[in-house]
Amino acid sequence: MQKTLMRQTWRWFGPEDKVTLQDARQAEAEGIVTSLYHITPGEVWTRDAIRALKQNVQTNPDGSATGLTWDVVESLPVTEAIKTQTGRWREDIANWKTSLEHLAAEGLEVVCYNFMPILDWTRTAHRHVLDNGGTAMMFDLAEFAYFDTDILRRDGAAGDYPADVLADAAKIGAAMNDTQRAALADAIVAGLAGAMESWTVDTLRQQLTQYAGMSNAGLRRHLVDFLQEVVPHAERLGLRLCCHPDDPPFSLLGLPKVASTEEDYRLMIEAVDSPANGITFCTGSLGSRDDVDLPGFVERLGHRISFVHLRNVTRHRAGVPTGFLEDTHLGGDVDMVAVVRALLAQQKQRQTAGRSDWQIPFRPDHGQDLLTDAARGARAGYPAVGRLKGMAELRGVMHALA
Repeated sequence: MQKTLMRQTWRWFGPEDKVTLQDARQAEAEGIVTSLYHITPGEVWTRDAIRALKQNVQTNPDGSATGLTWDVVESLPVTEAIKTQTGRWREDIANWKTSLEHLAAEGLEVVCYNFMPILDWTRTAHRHVLDNGGTAMMFDLAEFAYFDTDILRRDGAAGDYPADVLADAAKIGAAMNDTQRAALADAIVAGLAGAMESWTVDTLRQQLTQYAGMSNAGLRRHLVDFLQEVVPHAERLGLRLCCHPDDPPFSLLGLPKVASTEEDYRLMIEAVDSPANGITFCTGSLGSRDDVDLPGFVERLGHRISFVHLRNVTRHRAGVPTGFLEDTHLGGDVDMVAVVRALLAQQKQRQTAGRSDWQIPFRPDHGQDLLTDAARGARAGYPAVGRLKGMAELRGVMHALA
């Protein structure tokens, strides 16, 4: 009997990506996750641009078929103007809705986005050296605290960290030279894979002023206002929007967060009750907290999960906030087998209910640089071999459980 797995997808950053579509196909990906990364946030995505990217995904340079389809848009950026409700935010929402129309017209169905202020996912090291000689991404809370208090010099920063973290931060700073300080700053504020913009320390300081005094509740009001505009539109178009968690899922730089916990997501989907108002379930982001029950999250809110990132982390300390290492997909603190079991159960429930979206797309989220990855020099977190290994491990778990 044919086993029913989740749909295997692979993130691809376009023709300039050093990890090719052929690599993705050899990793046994069925679909591609990508975006129009070159378009400035707030601008309309034209049908021509969407169609061209779709054609790139489906067709090899020699004209033959790749065997792949563009399954998920990750991401359609939400501008800072929308998040802060300043400047041209209403125009930006109108453009976002127009882009949805164009995506739907070209056959796309799943659109990932996030509502994280200023910075996309944040790490203090993009290639932390492992005992086996490979490298992995890492977020060290003490290093970040040192950046916040001594490099960025944000007002009131010291009050956001436990005393022991500040003590460790001081030791880290004392041991660093100027080159290491610059590397730390670059790791934190430079544009990462998936970020639409890159910041310097000075521009980051300027951007932070937009959020001065904004609480989680204030940002959530802006999120709900946004959802009330775009979700009904997406539902009419047959699209499923899915919000990615905050990464890391706790406040950094004094910024508000609205997608860090199961409760945040419950409030989000209840605010605008629609099948188009969904969740990008990222086990690495949410699993960076030790107070989130990931299998239980799937059992309770899984009916709204439209897209899944499977990633594992090893936390540096108990409680929130914490640092973490991006571990192997089956290593770390996330019980990946239990999570996958819950997701497969959710798929079966959808099949029984006759849902057309019963099969949930997932991708191996990030990967360690292994074997030939270092020589290839792909984007941090998105190597070929590390993700191939993760995809194979996750596929094996699904075969065992299905």
